[in-house]
Amino acid sequence: MKDMTIVLGITGGIAAYKAAMLASLLTKRGAKVITVMTKGATAFITPLTLQSLTHQPVYTDIFDERDPSRITHIDLADSADLVVVAPATADFIARAAQGMADDLLTAVLLATTAPVVLAPAMNVHMYAHPIFLQNLERLRDVGYYVAEPGVGPLACGYTGKGRLMEPDEIVEFMDMVLTPKRMSGKRVLITAGPTRERIDPVRYLSNDSTGTMGYALAQMAWRMGASVTLVSGPVAIKPPLGVDVVNVESAAEMREIVLARASEQDAIIMAAAVADYRPGTVSERKLKKDDGTRSIELVKTPDILMDLREAKGRHTFVTGFAAETHDAEFYAKKKLLEKGADMLVLNNVLEPGAGFGPGTNKVTVFFADDTSVDVEKQPKLDVAKELLAMISERLQGQKDLANDQSVDSV
Repeated sequence: MKDMTIVLGITGGIAAYKAAMLASLLTKRGAKVITVMTKGATAFITPLTLQSLTHQPVYTDIFDERDPSRITHIDLADSADLVVVAPATADFIARAAQGMADDLLTAVLLATTAPVVLAPAMNVHMYAHPIFLQNLERLRDVGYYVAEPGVGPLACGYTGKGRLMEPDEIVEFMDMVLTPKRMSGKRVLITAGPTRERIDPVRYLSNDSTGTMGYALAQMAWRMGASVTLVSGPVAIKPPLGVDVVNVESAAEMREIVLARASEQDAIIMAAAVADYRPGTVSERKLKKDDGTRSIELVKTPDILMDLREAKGRHTFVTGFAAETHDAEFYAKKKLLEKGADMLVLNNVLEPGAGFGPGTNKVTVFFADDTSVDVEKQPKLDVAKELLAMISERLQGQKDLANDQSVDSV
């Protein structure tokens, strides 16, 4: 959003106070945030607050024409790269759905050609009312994006759906709207995080994976338009917006979920650090310390990437990950060949800024056609974007090849 112009509309609901945080987040991202407030919004939060946070003028009156050479609502509409209304009340949505332009904010919406994001917030029964839902659907039909409210305690005392999406999630939703939909209509399954293999009720074998790379891939795939399933081992990361998260603990649990859904996917990305071994026996009670030594028999866990050779769909594009510490390229190419993957992402976890933990990554990508690409060190979300662009390109290549073969057979 850096250097973009965002028109932030605020309407008259109690959740208007959260718009201050949204304005601050967008400004910190480098956006120019111009605020347009309805009369009702000014009863909940002052224009001066928004002006102080954004360092930009705040507009409240359709007749406030500050520059004689420009018509304010047209100028705002034309300058916007994106318009977001948060909160959007039931009254505002009703007026917008009817194409009204009786205040500055509705006039801007009617005049803009930029993407529009609505973040509704209201009482649970108002949100569920058929008339309101018809109004919202009408706005969806003309191309508006709706950042669905959450479920939780409301200011009116009820608990239910109607709570304004949190400001950081609205920013993420806006990022999705602005991201080209290179994976629109694609179904993508991604694994992330470590697995835990139980020794007893309080101990387990695991590894240093934090899940950040897999979660970044899921987040970016959703932004790019894919329907995303994230099969996650135990991590301390907030679930990505818009992603179906399935939590598992062991390698066996992860295998069961992945193989059950594999045939339905256009792409599978095995970014999880799956344990190679598990204890041969699991104690039902906590093992007590004694004076002697203790040995644990280890047995191999299932090889999920190998098993995908049989379980995946005919045209499913499979990506594996390899975390290595030595002879990295040799082992990555060996894994790519043996496991039958289409693409293998190599992490040398001993390199600074790569592998487990850091917010950055640096990888080398190997393909089944014996080509490779180096991806320089950068934030993991940016690495995810590059990896998904490669996958998208090859999925499109598969589609083009299938179309050509179909034509040739006619």
